[in-house]
Amino acid sequence: MIIASKSLFIVAIDFGTSYSGYCFSLATHMDQIRQEFWGAEHGLRTAKTPTCILFNEKHEFKMFGYDAVMKYSRLPSSEAHKWYYFHHFKMELYNKKITANLKLEADNGKKFPALKVFSESLRYMKDHALNTIGETSYQAIYDTEDITWVITVPAIWDISARQFMRLAAKEAGLITDMFSEKLIIALEPEAAAIWCKQLPREGFVAEGADRQKFEESPGTQFVVVDCGGGTIDITVHEIQKNRSLRELHKASGGGWGGNRVDENFREFLKEIFQEGVWDEYAQNHPTECHQMMYNFGLQKSSSTREEVYIHCYNNLTKVAERKQKDISLFFEGVKGALWCDGTIMITHEKMKSFFAYSVRKTIGALQEILSKPELAKVQYILLVGGFASSIILRQEIYQTFSEQYHILCPREAQGAIAKGAVLFGNNPQIVASRISALTYGVKITLDFNTAVHDIQKKRVSKIDNYIYCTDVFKKLVGNGDLVEIDKAASYTFIPTEPDQTSVSFCFYCTEKEDANYVDEEGMKKLGSCIVPMPNTELGRKRQLRLDIKFGLTEFKATGTDVTSGESRVVMIDFLTV
Repeated sequence: MIIASKSLFIVAIDFGTSYSGYCFSLATHMDQIRQEFWGAEHGLRTAKTPTCILFNEKHEFKMFGYDAVMKYSRLPSSEAHKWYYFHHFKMELYNKKITANLKLEADNGKKFPALKVFSESLRYMKDHALNTIGETSYQAIYDTEDITWVITVPAIWDISARQFMRLAAKEAGLITDMFSEKLIIALEPEAAAIWCKQLPREGFVAEGADRQKFEESPGTQFVVVDCGGGTIDITVHEIQKNRSLRELHKASGGGWGGNRVDENFREFLKEIFQEGVWDEYAQNHPTECHQMMYNFGLQKSSSTREEVYIHCYNNLTKVAERKQKDISLFFEGVKGALWCDGTIMITHEKMKSFFAYSVRKTIGALQEILSKPELAKVQYILLVGGFASSIILRQEIYQTFSEQYHILCPREAQGAIAKGAVLFGNNPQIVASRISALTYGVKITLDFNTAVHDIQKKRVSKIDNYIYCTDVFKKLVGNGDLVEIDKAASYTFIPTEPDQTSVSFCFYCTEKEDANYVDEEGMKKLGSCIVPMPNTELGRKRQLRLDIKFGLTEFKATGTDVTSGESRVVMIDFLTV
């Protein structure tokens, strides 16, 4: 069990695709969660800062957040290509096999170690938080050991991406070793749910005529739609008698977040400025292009239902007018946009079209989940995350589902995740059970049975001619199984060779309910761990038990030598191929 009370403070870092921020609280005063605001030196005050990081040509960290955006946007184009600038890099951990030596591509097209990008981002957030705590508590800067850190990740991320964040946190100095219980990985929609369930009625935006409160009573079932920049993450929970949460449906969603709207806008600009005009502008004036996209990003979240105006820089006019005498000629025959004296006016209908893909995918995913008979009692849909502040997205969801469900959006849709993560860091047991998204198992050997086993899997031990079957898949937890966070799946293993002094366990997963062998279609190797068995006196008559907790946000394994009774926590390595 993770006990946060040993810590003086709990700090939750909401590390988002587009924006990042943190909240903190004294472990003894969970009713007083403090949120840091950003951008004062740039005339702004926002709950999060852009997830942008800048390194110089020597690969040295220079800036993060608004500072990185401003510095990069002011660099002359001749200098910009020397710098390593990263934004939206969190999406590189979604839906792919992650290794510790993963490389990312910077804005200048050059490769850079992903671990350094993530760890320096976390180091910046850590140092910023320690400074803020030092200033606000009138005490010396706290040692990181005094703090329980919580890092939020999408629920649809796989286990290797979660472990990568733990490794990055270790590199950043948040924790000293990979086993540290001073770091908790929280799932974003769960954290938001924990925050929403204790909000008063005034804490929600009124959609339609009524202002609803989220009723925190046992048996209440609800969907959380975490609308981020990169991913839309959907979870379904039920409140238990002790106020803890039980997951009802495995986490789902996809990469259809708010950044898709930006991409659609960028494609529209390419359509307007044809004959390579936009590409030339983007290549030669990357910082201005970035500023334009940034301005658009701010506009898309506004609550207005009117047309939107995007400022254009003089260099775009210059590039355009080398092709045509007047930039306004590019807009002839273009539906939904007009050139208005240095700005591009975009109609509300056109703006809606940029949202169409994200809206369609989100509504489709929600309809599929809510059509399941076991979810017939769901009453609420909670919309959280920065993208949830976009009125276009909220309206479409409201029009589709408001007759059957209460649709609630907290006033601070962007801050709900970090604040809920602080509460989760104080009490990780608040989520009592989760649904397994896949079938997980381990590769084992068995006595060879001619009637059952594939002859090609037959092996003979090198010392005592023991005949066994290799590559057998032993299921530990099934796709869709309800897994309690404190329950372990156990497997007892007998060594294949009488003289072996350690056992290597390889973990696999599949979307199928079960499998016979680890090399079947659809099987994916996840990772491995080595458990020592140093005493070989009993030969093959020894036993080793492996206990794994699958219900946590990170898998936790313990190996026990049954003969000696000696147990040790083992690290499952998910970051080597």
